[in-house]
Parts: sequence; structure tokens; C-alpha cells
Amino acid sequence: MTLKSASFLALCASILLAALLLVSLIWNIVGVLRGLIPALTLFSSVVYAFAGLSAAMFFYVFHVKQP
Repeated sequence: MTLKSASFLALCASILLAALLLVSLIWNIVGVLRGLIPALTLFSSVVYAFAGLSAAMFFYVFHVKQP
């Protein structure tokens, strides 16, 4: 496995993870608006979604820069 193919695989996995975290964030926002979930859970959901998007962006740039 070359470094370029490994970075592509990591990019695909991080995109899927970021999508899952964004869906979770949306569900938590809807739950807070309905009064079913405490508002404090939004903080952790935002942090997780930001970390997932940051990892996806990192692997995208890493994949593009590979020769």
C-alpha cells in the first residue's frame, strides 16, 4: 500500500465519520429546540463535529500534496 492510497483511505473514513458527527449535531440541535435534550450537550456535539471536519480537511490536504 502506497502512502497516497493510504491517505485516500483515511480521507474516505474521515469523511464518513464527519458526516456521522454532523448528523448527530443536527439531531442534538433538534432535540434541544424541542426541550428533550439539555443544552449543554450541544457543546460536546459542536466540538466533535469540528474535530471530525478538521480531520477530514487534514487528510484531504495530505492526499492532494502526495506525489
